[in-house]
Amino acid sequence: MSRDWQPDFEKLVDEHQSMVFSLALRMTGDRGLAEEIAQDTFLALDGSLGKIESPEHALNWLRRVVMNRSADALRRQRVRGMNLWVEMDENYGALQEQRGSQLGSRLEALLETLPSPQRAALVLRYQEGLTPDEIAATLESPLATVKSNLQRGLKLLRAKAESHLKEYIRGT
Repeated sequence: MSRDWQPDFEKLVDEHQSMVFSLALRMTGDRGLAEEIAQDTFLALDGSLGKIESPEHALNWLRRVVMNRSADALRRQRVRGMNLWVEMDENYGALQEQRGSQLGSRLEALLETLPSPQRAALVLRYQEGLTPDEIAATLESPLATVKSNLQRGLKLLRAKAESHLKEYIRGT
């Protein structure tokens, strides 16, 4: 197959490393695990460069792989009997110091408590700006499932925000 565009591994890493790391961090809540997932994602990219057809394909491929690797990592942690939420609470203090606003930090913490499919859909929608169709393609899920995860995730996040962030909602 002849193509005009040839993938350049180093350029792809430079362009997308912050997005890949950010998605992994938002999905797992663990900086070290996010770094491992990002490295694994780029190792997989290196092995799959011949299959990448365009810059858009590379971006979508990276999103799909990082989301799948993040979900796999979370699943492995649950299978091993680790309490992911306790671990995230322990790690959260360091993350909170690095972030700007207290409200943003508290919203991040609430986001981390959502079920993985809902969190994935919300992160891709509101961090990456993807449409539901693009999220469905990235996660290889039916569009109806993505829409349901977006709706349920927002509803759950709003309910959690109402009970945990009263001082911001009511201005007290």
